[in-house]
Amino acid sequence: MRADYTILAKTIASLTEGETDEVALMATVACEVHHADDRFDWTGFYRAVAPELLKIGPYQGGHGCLQIPFSRGVCGAAARTGKVQLVPDVDAFPGHIACASSTRSELVLPVWNSAGELIGVFDIDSDQPEAFVQEDADQMTAILRQVFSRI
Repeated sequence: MRADYTILAKTIASLTEGETDEVALMATVACEVHHADDRFDWTGFYRAVAPELLKIGPYQGGHGCLQIPFSRGVCGAAARTGKVQLVPDVDAFPGHIACASSTRSELVLPVWNSAGELIGVFDIDSDQPEAFVQEDADQMTAILRQVFSRI
């Protein structure tokens, strides 16, 4: 099953309407996105909690890394550069952190609040190689903007 992003965006908008608590929003987004697509093996947030440091936030799937410095891995690259990281083969990504040995490809998106501050990254891992395409990145960017631009 592939995500129907139109339905996913409407569902998330409905579930999060009026909510401004960052963790509650992250938990809801992680859950809905995780169950929307068979490609999504691990889905969750790493929160920007200190300068140059991400810590695990709400997620779905097996355990994640507890903390990730901006200087390491795909999540760190997304936080450091402020750019979406669409990685078809994690083994080919310099400095990839293997939080789960099953991860083959990854999509990580920076998450911004209404003031334009980085509040974290949204990480989607797949146990399939080349699982993600630009449309996934574009659609997820729009959903994250819709949800987190209110806080």
